[in-house]
Amino acid sequence: MVTQFSRTEMLIGSNGLAKLQKARVAVFGIGGVGGYVVEALARAGVGALDLVDNDEVSLSNINRQIIALHSTIGQPKAEVAAARCVDINPYIKLNIHKCFYLPENSDVFDFSQYDYVVDAIDTVSGKIALVEQATKAGVPIICAMGAGNKLDATKLEVTDISKTHTCPLAKVMRQELRRRGIQHLKVVYSTEPALAPQICDETSHKRQTPGSISFVPSVMGLLMAGEVINDLLKR
Repeated sequence: MVTQFSRTEMLIGSNGLAKLQKARVAVFGIGGVGGYVVEALARAGVGALDLVDNDEVSLSNINRQIIALHSTIGQPKAEVAAARCVDINPYIKLNIHKCFYLPENSDVFDFSQYDYVVDAIDTVSGKIALVEQATKAGVPIICAMGAGNKLDATKLEVTDISKTHTCPLAKVMRQELRRRGIQHLKVVYSTEPALAPQICDETSHKRQTPGSISFVPSVMGLLMAGEVINDLLKR
């Protein structure tokens, strides 16, 4: 019988598809990177997703975020992503958390319930807390490093944090994790030096908002999703 996952099943087999359908993955941050992670996981057949984000879709998101359309401006990102997931797979189980993940509210999440954690948030303190909590629970985690001010998607790599270079965010994460006794972490990062923005309006300059484009964060998100799926299939 033909199903929406028939082509996936041809590739990974019925046992592989069953593994994905039984898996629960938490995605922290549903933006340019995290939105594509969610999309790919839902289309691959992952059975349960936790979507964590407290932001709303804005006009400036449309250039790169899969959930951002003129029709979704002003709507909570987690809810928009959830609606897409249900439209993709009506049987998917969703847990929506409309909050920003911070060290102060980390105890809200029970990491022992997850089969995998995806970090697509921006704050260093939040990223470190995610890694610490996932490590403590023995749950695999993959983290996104800096995707802003990048223009060459071919420079994106999947590697261990100990092998990163060029990326300032990866450097800070590497140092902070070492201080906490964490030596290894799977990340996706870019070896491309950050480009200087061509135009900075006053608001962006004050907030140091990086420039971005449609195909770099999306490729990073799809790489992360691919790692999650392949790791789940190896279990």
